[in-house]
Amino acid sequence: MEQEYKRILVGIDGSEQAQLAFEKAVEVARRNHGTVYVANVIDQQITTMMGYSSLNQNIIDQETASAKEMIEACKKYGQDHDFPNIEGIIAYGSAREAMAHKLPAKYEIDLVMVGQSGLNAVERFMTGSVASYVIRQALCDVLIVTYNKE
Repeated sequence: MEQEYKRILVGIDGSEQAQLAFEKAVEVARRNHGTVYVANVIDQQITTMMGYSSLNQNIIDQETASAKEMIEACKKYGQDHDFPNIEGIIAYGSAREAMAHKLPAKYEIDLVMVGQSGLNAVERFMTGSVASYVIRQALCDVLIVTYNKE
């Protein structure tokens, strides 16, 4: 049985790991005549020493503008590489839940591609790796793109 991945979700956050995952997603989608869904998830809660606090609207607006820029950069990459089948998604809430459950269900995703965590050890301890959560909880197949900076 040959698996064709036609609806590929990739999370983007501005990191080199996410960019590499996106570029590889484009190639997988190209081979399968599919579509890449690039998603930036804006978490409206920030971790503080006392728990969580809500972000104010100005910060959310700035994050939304940044997400739009990243999505446009992905679409430009697609145009420059003769691959126009790129859809942008801006979601709000937990990146872990969005990438593992909400977005795959909503867009009928058959493959999630994520970059290996770019967080440092303390951030991973506090928030957990999105990649680790997606591997365990995703509604579809998951491919982790490793990043070797050489």
